[in-house]
Amino acid sequence: MSETVVLRVRTTAPVDRVRQALTDAGELSTWLAEHAAVDPPDRFEFWGRYTPEGAEPHQTLEHLDERSLRFGWLVGGERTTVEIGWAAEGDTDGADTVVTVSQSHFPGWEAAVAESSVLGQLYTYWALSLANLVDHLEGRPLTPKVDFSSTEMRGEVLIGAPVDVVARSLVDAEEYSRWFGAKIDIEAWEGGRVAMGGFEMNPEPAKVVEFEPGRRMGVDWGGMVSTWELAESGGGTRLTFVQSGFDTGQPPYGAWAGWLSGVAELRRYHELPDWRPIWLQPDVPGLPEGMLTGD
Repeated sequence: MSETVVLRVRTTAPVDRVRQALTDAGELSTWLAEHAAVDPPDRFEFWGRYTPEGAEPHQTLEHLDERSLRFGWLVGGERTTVEIGWAAEGDTDGADTVVTVSQSHFPGWEAAVAESSVLGQLYTYWALSLANLVDHLEGRPLTPKVDFSSTEMRGEVLIGAPVDVVARSLVDAEEYSRWFGAKIDIEAWEGGRVAMGGFEMNPEPAKVVEFEPGRRMGVDWGGMVSTWELAESGGGTRLTFVQSGFDTGQPPYGAWAGWLSGVAELRRYHELPDWRPIWLQPDVPGLPEGMLTGD
C-alpha cells in the first residue's frame, strides 16, 4: 500500500524569496541537488549524487505558478507526484513563509524504517532538503547532503556553542527530544539503551557501545553503529559523526538523511537566541502516535 507523505517547514524569508529559491536552477543546485535545470513550462529537473537514483534526471514539470509547483518523478520504479507549495503564515506583514512538500507512493513508516526501497527514504530525504532550504534562505551554512553514490557516511559541522553545552543536548533525553523533534529515551553510559519513541514504544532498543562523557558516544542500532565525537574549536564545537557497520549492499541512506536533518536543527538550536523549530506537524502514514514532539 502506498500513500502520500507531507512535510511542512517555516522560514523567516518572504514568499517571493522562497519561490525564487525553489525555481531557480542555480539556487536548487546549492541547497537541493548537484545539478538542476528549470525551463517552464516543461522542465524542472535535478540530478547528481545528492539525488536518489540521480545518475540522470527523472522529473517532469506538470505545473508552476506563483504559489506552487508540481512535478512527476520516476523513482523506485514508480511514477510519483511531488507537490511543493509556499504561502505566508497568517495575514500580517513580515509573516513567516510555510513551505509544504508532499510526495506520493510513500510505502509507510515501517517500510521507511526498514529501508526496503528507495521510496521509504523519501521522508528523510525531503526533511534534510527542507532543512537546507531554510538555512539557505536565512543565510546560514548548509548541512552536508547525503551522497547516494557513496557508502561512506561521515560528516562534520561547527556549532557556535561550548562543548559541554552541545554534549548535554546529545545525551539528555528531554533536551534531545526538544531539538530533534521526536521522543527519545537515552541511558548515557556504556551498555545503556537508546530508544526512538521511548522505551515503552520500542521493545528492542539500541545499545550504547562506547561512551566518553562530554566527548564521544557510539550506539549500535542493530545492523548499524552511529558515533558522534565533540572537540573544541575556536570557542565553539566541532561535531564529527559517522555511520558504520552496515551492509554496503543496502546502505541506510534514509537513516543518514534523518540524522543530518537533525544536525541542521541542532545547530539552529544552539546558535539562534530566539530558536524555535522550523518544523510544523507532518503527515507520515503509519507513524506511531506520540513519536513526534513540537507543533
